[in-house]
Amino acid sequence: MTQHIVWDWNGTLFHDIDAVVGATNEVFKPYGLPGLTADGFRAVYTRPVWLAYERMLGRALMEGEWEELDRGFHDNYFRLMAACGLAPDAEYSLKSWTGTQSLCSMAPHDHLVPTITSFGIDGHFSRVDGLTGTTGGEKAEHMATHIAALSVDPAQVLVIGDSVDDGVAATYVGARAVLYTGGMTPREALEATGWPVVDTLAEALNHA
Repeated sequence: MTQHIVWDWNGTLFHDIDAVVGATNEVFKPYGLPGLTADGFRAVYTRPVWLAYERMLGRALMEGEWEELDRGFHDNYFRLMAACGLAPDAEYSLKSWTGTQSLCSMAPHDHLVPTITSFGIDGHFSRVDGLTGTTGGEKAEHMATHIAALSVDPAQVLVIGDSVDDGVAATYVGARAVLYTGGMTPREALEATGWPVVDTLAEALNHA
């Protein structure tokens, strides 16, 4: 039985695929690559993100190149995200859940918290954890730290996210996962994890 839900932010509660794709296209313009569509981005997206960039370039990143690309991405993303909003049923889903809930994101913590507050949904979460260190990596260890701080039994936790990495992180900590198709990962990749896959956040709550 689920007592606690851990939500992902980017691509899950926050519908920011247009900002992610736009920022990615901006940083790769100097490389002469054709612009990606949302589906094209989903086809190459993975974590750690530098592997996705290497897929796009068809080669390994050079020393210092990841850091430069990551800085450029975030500069553009923070500009473009202003036009993005919550997923269509995000507020409904947060209000519908009667247990406790928290948010664990790979977004920079200092930007994450004011963004959540600006949407007026911060009161739903018992804890919010973004990254305070290097961005772009995998979520498992970050999720483990988040769960430990909550003092909840991982077996009673449901992770709701939009990426394979969310499913991997849930497995790593001994929680369950439901994966949402509204973000950055194609349905077939989500289904390959073996976790339930849903098209709406409200539907994800049926698995709680």
